[in-house]
Amino acid sequence: MPNTDLLPALLAKFNENQLALGAAIEELSNWVEQRGSVEVAENIRAALWPLDNNLEFISMSLAVLNSPSDTP
Repeated sequence: MPNTDLLPALLAKFNENQLALGAAIEELSNWVEQRGSVEVAENIRAALWPLDNNLEFISMSLAVLNSPSDTP
């Protein structure tokens, strides 16, 4: 893999990891809520808000980084 392709690939893997961690934490918050700790579950979900909020920007940025360059 050329060095020019390394950064977008690395960022894509970081994004995949971030999404997987977010999903796992969301499952834990559901489990916590089912056991009666609604406030704790809400706090967990509030802490996850930046993941959802930044997802579109990250996805668009990765698409731009992975698009073919106009320069030879």
